Amino acid sequence: MTDQTATAGTSTAGAPADAPGASPFDAERRATELAILDALRAVVDPEIGMNVVELALIRQIILGPESTEIKMILTTPFCPYAGSMIQQVKEQAESVVEHDVKVTLLAERWDPRDAGLMW
Repeated sequence: MTDQTATAGTSTAGAPADAPGASPFDAERRATELAILDALRAVVDPEIGMNVVELALIRQIILGPESTEIKMILTTPFCPYAGSMIQQVKEQAESVVEHDVKVTLLAERWDPRDAGLMW
C-alpha cells in the first residue's frame, strides 16, 4: 500500500522521483486534497472565529486508498473546543473521501503569525 502525503500545500507521489514513470505531481490526488481543505473551511474555531485552514491548524493530509489521516494542531494545548473541532474535521473530510479518516493531534505549538499563510 502506498500513501501519499500533502504538507503545507505540496503533494508528493508514492514512487520515488527517480523511479521510471514516476510523476512528481498527481492531479487527482491534489484535487482530493484541495476538496478536503475546502470542506475543512466549515470547521470554525468558535473562540477566534476563523476556520481551521485559515488558522493553519491543518498540518498534513495523508491520503490512502482505504483510509486518510489528517494531522492537525490546536491554537492552545487546552482548547475547550478540541473534541468538537476534531470530530468536525473528521466528518468534513469523510464527506469528501467516503472512507475512514483519522485525525491526529500534533504537539507542535500554534503560531498566530502562520494564520492565512498555509495551503
